[in-house]
Amino acid sequence: MNKQERLEEITRLVHKRGTIRISEIVDLLNVTDMTVRRDFSELEHKGVLTKIHGGARSNKAFQLREFSHSEKHVQNIETKRAIAATAAGLIEDGDTIFLGPGTTVACLAEAISNSKLTVITNCLPIFTILSQKKSEDFQVFLLGGEWRQVTESFVGEMTNTVLEKMHFSKMFFSGNAVKGNDIMTSTLTEAYTQQLALKHSLEKYLLIDASKIGKEDFTTFCQLKDVTAVISDHLTDEEQYRYLTAYTEVISE
Repeated sequence: MNKQERLEEITRLVHKRGTIRISEIVDLLNVTDMTVRRDFSELEHKGVLTKIHGGARSNKAFQLREFSHSEKHVQNIETKRAIAATAAGLIEDGDTIFLGPGTTVACLAEAISNSKLTVITNCLPIFTILSQKKSEDFQVFLLGGEWRQVTESFVGEMTNTVLEKMHFSKMFFSGNAVKGNDIMTSTLTEAYTQQLALKHSLEKYLLIDASKIGKEDFTTFCQLKDVTAVISDHLTDEEQYRYLTAYTEVISE
């Protein structure tokens, strides 16, 4: 195995496992400790991984910083619009739906063409989009509460008190990461608000692009086995597809 092949194999292993020890690479690839350390340094310089004591951590494995709504909006935008178009096809006239925060869900708000609908959201950008569609039979409600700048949404006791009294036919939501059976986000406050909305929804649809599959974040707020379906982009990676279908139905755009 030449150096390039070795670097590619280390990259594959660290992304698959999240973290890996130097001793594991030594045994698996039959190389010296010093060779692995040099390879880790080179891959760290390339942004592939971060060296930790006795090993390395994949830079894809954990959401190290929560990106703002505006930052996320420009990431994978065409993929998000395709996912949103698929999700919009599941909404029926007369539904009462909850839209959680997130840029993929904001794309869904843009894609909605129903004339008779009741929509509740705690996300200001989503409310702004939907307010342009408001008519006699198209009602939009924004839940107030504690303002969270990063996601431009409202959370906390005031939001949750109102949510406790509401019921939805469908909920469309997103997350920062999906690993194993867990759907994750960055804060406990936002996690709890999402959990309440999920608890009061008959059908629950997770909108998420393939880049978030296999990653981790701070807290789990829902499990794949509890959602009605995952709506994602075309999963060309067989492993990613099996990853999701082990727990729930997958609808691909």
